Amino acid sequence: MEYKFAFRSYQRKFQIPVKTSHGTWNVRKGIILSLTDDKGKQGFGEIAPVSWLGSETFEQALDFCQQLPEVITPANIFSIPEDLPACQFGIESAWEELSTHALTLSGMPLEELPDPTLEPQMFSGLLPAGQAAVLARKILWKQGYRTFKWKIGVVPIDLELRILEQLVKSILEDFTTDEPISIRLDANGGLTEVEASQWLHVCDKAGKIIEFLEQPLPVDRLDQMIQLSDRFSTPIALDESVVTLKQMKAIYDRGWPGIFVIKPSISGSPSEIRRFCRKSVDIVFSSVFETDIGRTSALRLAAEFNPKQDRALGFGVDRWLDDDFDVNRLWES
Repeated sequence: MEYKFAFRSYQRKFQIPVKTSHGTWNVRKGIILSLTDDKGKQGFGEIAPVSWLGSETFEQALDFCQQLPEVITPANIFSIPEDLPACQFGIESAWEELSTHALTLSGMPLEELPDPTLEPQMFSGLLPAGQAAVLARKILWKQGYRTFKWKIGVVPIDLELRILEQLVKSILEDFTTDEPISIRLDANGGLTEVEASQWLHVCDKAGKIIEFLEQPLPVDRLDQMIQLSDRFSTPIALDESVVTLKQMKAIYDRGWPGIFVIKPSISGSPSEIRRFCRKSVDIVFSSVFETDIGRTSALRLAAEFNPKQDRALGFGVDRWLDDDFDVNRLWES
């Protein structure tokens, strides 16, 4: 089978700049692509790299697309180098949309898989960094969110710990039912070991309202994060340490006991992600601010491995990006 390959690059502004320990993110760049079969049926995919998280750069992805021929085959699709994980995910996702041979974990064809729910309580709502998180939490609560993700390691730790106290207090004040509520803290690898211990001590005191602390230390500090997971009861999740499939497999082989945060759009081949997820691992699926095309592909994968919504999906990021962006208009240009 041969497929006609076409692509368009895009730039999309954040309504609210994303602030992490890596810096401030103002513009989301990516690539929308299509594969068209000999019957004229199209499958769409998205290449949404985030180089500071560990994927290829946007420029590398664009260069790769420019070098592909106008007509490609499955051999092209499944020979994309592993150092281009966002390209792997985007192009293979488009192929899966066209292929009747792409099956889920249960053997169910992808087109028969139920659509993931879009109700806010099934997602983790991303809060802005710093003091703004307190007001934003109230807005997201009214919209139906009950799991909140907050970026830390952005302002001085003493201030952030005070803000966390305010967040917990405000949530408990609004909490009037038996519905589960939780806060996820994401350090993006920006803490020292001393700071990570401070955070985990406070989290342990706060109790189960803190779901986990994500990537407290840099990627080269796995042994120290294992030690921290042994010392404290608050779970630790890895993010930057497990961006790509190669990293996931290496961390799994080293015996990581905690949570894997998987961002499908930058992890690599969807079929290989499925193989990894069949292992006995605790997984949280998360967004990298994709458009609806990449989001659909990532959520479809997440629905296979989190069918009962045991953990909120990390895709509550809609309000962060401009509403004027139109994928269809981009493709028609």
